[in-house]
Amino acid sequence: MKSFQYLILYLLFALISSACQPAKKDHHKVKNTDPVILVEGRYNVGILIMDGVYNTEMTAPMDIFQHTIFRDSIKSMNVFLIAEDLEIVKSFEGMKILPDYSYLNPNHPPIDILVVPSAEHHLDSDLENKVLIDWVAKTGAKAQYVTSHCDGAFVLAKAGLLDNVVSTTFPSDIQKYKEMFPSLDVREDVIFVHDGKFITSAGGARSFDGALYLCELLYGKNVARRLAQGLVIDWNVEDVKHTVIE
Repeated sequence: MKSFQYLILYLLFALISSACQPAKKDHHKVKNTDPVILVEGRYNVGILIMDGVYNTEMTAPMDIFQHTIFRDSIKSMNVFLIAEDLEIVKSFEGMKILPDYSYLNPNHPPIDILVVPSAEHHLDSDLENKVLIDWVAKTGAKAQYVTSHCDGAFVLAKAGLLDNVVSTTFPSDIQKYKEMFPSLDVREDVIFVHDGKFITSAGGARSFDGALYLCELLYGKNVARRLAQGLVIDWNVEDVKHTVIE
């Protein structure tokens, strides 16, 4: 009888204790309530992210472009992250990231420079996301520059932005890229390709090269080298194998 009473008391204690514990958070339900402050007169740079985004291809252009605010006498950049909604995005490597804006909200800031890093499903399910692809198509058409890193090129191609544009992608995915988009003019064995307003890069750590090249286009060699020095990068575009379509 006493054993039964002890069991009842134990169960009651366990129930009360669990009720007093704070509820575990569903990390994907945490939302960003502190979006980036946009400064008038700067380029708006929107970096598209989603679950499975690769860290380096997001952070490399973000590092380079964000550092433009520390350079004098240039039109620097507002850099922000844009995703389907404002809930946490989990990168392929496990980083948890809070987007600044949702591309489903038509009132998100206008984007002058669209950056499309690679993500885990850029060769399959992301390409079937009609809302995403339509948004990329419309935003890329209006942007002054569009850049991709690694398999981000697949998203641009699916959106129809790379028709009649020379491009490249992650080296080991070149063949898949050609098979999926047989009408495209694809370059191999290069770090990046610049054609018109499009800059497509091989990605990975070489995403820094594509971002620095765009800064050199906008601000000149001296500023680009100073940006690179701030991140301990030896930058000389002549040392980087690339293709520019005149």
